[in-house]
Amino acid sequence: MVAFPNCKINLGLHITQKRADGYHDIETVFYPIAFNDILEIIPTNSHNNIEYNSSGIPINGNNEDNLCIKAYHLLKKDFPQIPSIQMHLHKHIPMGAGLGGGSADGSFALKMINQQFQLNLSDEQLIQYALLLGSDCPFFILNTPCIGKGRGEILTPIALNLSAYKIQIINPGIHINTGWAFSQIIPSQPKLSIAQIIQQPIETWKGQLINDFELPVCKQYPEIATLITQLYNTNAVYAALSGSGSSVFALFEKSDSIQLSFPDHYYTKLVD
Repeated sequence: MVAFPNCKINLGLHITQKRADGYHDIETVFYPIAFNDILEIIPTNSHNNIEYNSSGIPINGNNEDNLCIKAYHLLKKDFPQIPSIQMHLHKHIPMGAGLGGGSADGSFALKMINQQFQLNLSDEQLIQYALLLGSDCPFFILNTPCIGKGRGEILTPIALNLSAYKIQIINPGIHINTGWAFSQIIPSQPKLSIAQIIQQPIETWKGQLINDFELPVCKQYPEIATLITQLYNTNAVYAALSGSGSSVFALFEKSDSIQLSFPDHYYTKLVD
């Protein structure tokens, strides 16, 4: 079985409170983007539970921390009838970039194993497994535009279609520690919820649809602030940081001819 895990952007992101368990409650809009990795899972007769390899963008870290491998072991623990598998991941989506690429890979692995081996888990059950992998993971079970609350697992699908716009994604190659980013935020309840703002015309989002991480991240890394300004100066309808960064995205009218220039080490992707 082969699937194509996609990334996401965050349209606004409020940190509303710190919880007793150490996590934070958020409000955001998760929006899926057609920019994909490739994940293949094949059953085998191997004595090893899972044989994993990858290609494309190099993946740092230990296999024990890999969300695809964790997804297999989570389900294997509860469903011992799942056979051994070979898993291959071809990585396109930059990692640690605020695009949720790793989270998507882990969640798609859950969905693929559920389908391939007929576990008959519901979306709600898969969401609970996904939350064990990470706060962004539950979204990719539904993988449709959603308001996300709680840690990100309380998901409400919404009618939102950005297909009339080009979406430019830029990653400047800066690593932003998520723990540091959260430490810069004083949680608060906004005057207007993201659920309200997202219903307004997109032309009104600038200055209203805010990612709370953007101010401290831009202060620490001025080149990200410069990048957002550059996008607005190039006629972007809306531009913002995704997640805790460092990726930035911008919406452009389909009719616009986009003339952008970035340093060679920036990673760019235009979703048309």
